[in-house]
Amino acid sequence: MNICTKFWNTKSTATVTESTHEINPTVEWVDCCKTCIDEDGKKSCRCDDDDKNGKDELRFEVKNEGNEAQAHSHDAKSSFIHLVANMIGMLIGLGQLSTPYALQNGGWISSFLLISLGIATAYTSHLLGKCLETNRKTRNYTDIGYHAFGSRGRAITVVFIYLEIFMALVSYTISLHDNLNMVFLGTHVRLSWGRHLSTSQVLTALAVLVALPSLWLRDLSSISFLSTGGIIMSLMIFVTVVCTAVFGGVSANHDIPELRLRNIPQISGLYMFGYGGHIVFPDIHRAMKDPSKFTKVSIVSFTFVTLLYISLAFMGAKLFGPEVNSQITLSMPRGLVFTKIALWATVLTPMTKYALEFAPLAIQLENRFLYSMKSRTKMIIRGVIGSILLLLILVLALAVPYFQYVLGLTGSLVTTAIILVFPSTFYIKIFWDKISRPVLALNVFLVAIGFLLGVSGTISSFKLLVESFERIQSAS
Repeated sequence: MNICTKFWNTKSTATVTESTHEINPTVEWVDCCKTCIDEDGKKSCRCDDDDKNGKDELRFEVKNEGNEAQAHSHDAKSSFIHLVANMIGMLIGLGQLSTPYALQNGGWISSFLLISLGIATAYTSHLLGKCLETNRKTRNYTDIGYHAFGSRGRAITVVFIYLEIFMALVSYTISLHDNLNMVFLGTHVRLSWGRHLSTSQVLTALAVLVALPSLWLRDLSSISFLSTGGIIMSLMIFVTVVCTAVFGGVSANHDIPELRLRNIPQISGLYMFGYGGHIVFPDIHRAMKDPSKFTKVSIVSFTFVTLLYISLAFMGAKLFGPEVNSQITLSMPRGLVFTKIALWATVLTPMTKYALEFAPLAIQLENRFLYSMKSRTKMIIRGVIGSILLLLILVLALAVPYFQYVLGLTGSLVTTAIILVFPSTFYIKIFWDKISRPVLALNVFLVAIGFLLGVSGTISSFKLLVESFERIQSAS
């Protein structure tokens, strides 16, 4: 559909026709023009301004909405089920492993914090969808930051996004190392190029090399099978914990403390990390055949994930009590077939996550620097950069093997900002003229809570990480 648009030099009130849901305060939509001409293949129209009795001619530009719709249709390849799988696959993972440890150390009352964060982050994902709908040129998380606060907003979001990707992949690789160590307990592997590496470190390096090809995939539809694989692995972990309680000879008779207030800052980062995934949500929104169902996708995904986290948290805490490990799989009885399945599922989970975590960086890289290159060249450059980054992450993960503190630091330092503070702040800024007072108060509250949890959790996790290093140094 062709729509005539009149551009004003100063801000004016927008009149929205039935043909579009987009409101632009600098554009007035009109129904027709008296004369339309072609200039170098670009249509424009000349219309009389009735307010000036037809004396002045104003210039109009014809905007072809059909082309934009076709472009969106070309990008939108994923169905509702695929998008739910992608979102759940992005959310679920390490978060579920640490929920029993977090619940045991925070007390059963802290489960209300976990549920509240699930509701809040589902709401902020909805806010991201609303921000995307206001500007069709907004395609990813950093574009929303630019739309709200200009170049500074983009720069800040880019820093936090890259930092979260890096730290999250470090946490995944630490988990991979810890669980591989238990899977191959008693096995000795030595390579000529890694004489100074332990068996678990060698195995971790080999596993990362196996996962490297997945970083060369770009399209979300192409990596949806990885999301499905991640969901299957997570469900297997949940089922094996249930089977351990029923058939493993472990009595679920441990008491869970009511509340350990001093531990809340530390565990809030673990809870927060479990809901991290917002940086990919704009890409999920763009890949939808029907973007109006994005909120429904968020509700379904976050509800599923929250129920899984709560169930596993109470089950693990009741089974293992104060002895529960920061990764539930490392607390399960040795020799049980359920334990072996759980350990292998945990090993495979990070390998399904690498491509999903790297996707925002790959998309940003293509849009910013590689847009004029051929598809094969893009794939090679993207794959090489991803491979180098993952190898650097491998080195850091092997040097800092403190899973719960790195995970808590990641959740508090960067994830909290990305999933709570930024979406609410962007929404307030973009919708300032339209937002109601109750909605404004709610978003200001979320920003304040996110800031409080982020600062306190970062200080607590960083302090515990430093203390762990000092203990290792003194012991050696």
